[in-house]
Amino acid sequence: MYTRKATIAASVGLHSRPAAVFVRAVNQTGLPITLAKDGLPPVDGRSLLEVMAADFLCGTEVEIAVGPTPVDDHTVRAAVDHLAELLRTELISPS
Repeated sequence: MYTRKATIAASVGLHSRPAAVFVRAVNQTGLPITLAKDGLPPVDGRSLLEVMAADFLCGTEVEIAVGPTPVDDHTVRAAVDHLAELLRTELISPS
C-alpha cells in the first residue's frame, strides 16, 4: 500500500465542483484510491458522494492511499503524487 499526505487548498474544500474534478482525476487513474482524515475511516476516492459527504474542508490534511493493485509501484506513486498536487490547487475544471 502506498500513502501520501496532502492538504486541501480549494477554498470551498472538496464540495461540488472541486470534488468532481478530484474524483474524475481519481477515476482516470483506474486505481482503488481512498482518502482519510484525522484517523477516521477512509472514503472511496472514486465516489463523488462519499468524497462530498466526508466534509473535507479547506486546510484539512488528508491521507491518499492505494490498496493492493497489480500496477507497478512507479505508476502508483506517480498517480498518487499527481493527486496530492491536485489537492494543493483550487481544483477548478478548465473551461
